[in-house]
Order: sequence, then C-alpha cells, then structure tokens
Amino acid sequence: MAKKSATNLLNQIEASKSRDLPNLIYALGIRHVGDRTAGILARHAGSLEKLGKATVEELDDIPEIGLTVAVSVYEWFRNPLHIEVLNRLRSYGVKLEADGEAGVIDPRFSGKIFVLTGKLENYSRDEAAKLIEDRGGRVSSSVSKKSDYVLAGSDAGSKLTKAESLGVKVIDESEFQKLLI
Repeated sequence: MAKKSATNLLNQIEASKSRDLPNLIYALGIRHVGDRTAGILARHAGSLEKLGKATVEELDDIPEIGLTVAVSVYEWFRNPLHIEVLNRLRSYGVKLEADGEAGVIDPRFSGKIFVLTGKLENYSRDEAAKLIEDRGGRVSSSVSKKSDYVLAGSDAGSKLTKAESLGVKVIDESEFQKLLI
C-alpha cells in the first residue's frame, strides 16, 4: 500500500506542474485576485513573465481590472520573496505560460455578460460558462439591464421571461455555436 500511495503522490505532483495559468495565478495568493480575476489576467498576459513586467497603467487598462487590483498585482511582482518563489517554480518545471492563444480576446464576447437558463443539449452549464469566459465574456446567475445575452435552453423559466421584459437579447444553442466560430 505504501508504494502505491507514494506513486500516486508523485503522479499528482507531476500533474500539478502543468495546471493552467489562471489556476497558477490564483494559487499565488495575490491580494484582491480571485479565481475570475486570475482568468482575466491570464488571458490578457499569456504568461507570468509578461504579467510581471506589466505597469500599473497597463494592468488598469485591462477590462474589468481596476486600479486596486492593478496596484496589488504590480506590487506582488516587485517583492523579492515572490520573485524567488517564481524562480523556484520555474526550476521545478512548473509551466508558467498559458496554453493556446493566450492574450487573444474575442470582441464578440469581451466584456459581455451572459446568463444561462434552461437545459442545454450540447453543453453542461460549466462547459458553456468556460467557453464564454475563455473568450473574455462573463457569466452571471441573474438577468438585469446590464445583461447582454441570455442563452436559453429547453425548459427556460423566469430568467427567460425577465430577459424578454427587459429587452435583453435571447439566443439559443445554435446562435451560441455561431458566436463561438
């Protein structure tokens, strides 16, 4: 049993070296940077190296990143102890860059707020939310005047009714798939 446990532990450590960049940024514990903000920073910068070189002004210019977060991120990367942590992570083989098209934000999604309602046929809610957030959009749990789209599946209820009363654009899965292309 001990050998199997040790093997599992080593496998988990090795797998942790290739986690995605948003998870790594979140795990660094930068003040004011939660899970969602870490994703925004990762999509914008594409690597910890680029994020660390960004000025407060450049960080503040990122949509949905305010001055408080910008200052916090900037100062975190100026702390010698944190630089040492990054150097250690790099030496241990931890991946410090994003996969794929880092820094590419889809203007059809950027800054847009989506609400999901009803049963989706081709996606779980988590999958649809990830597709939206990976492209720079945001998913909200409730419909408001600030919502840009309501993605309505079958058996959509009160969220669909509220969207229609507020004049929020309602799309179905086929329209959503066209947006993704």
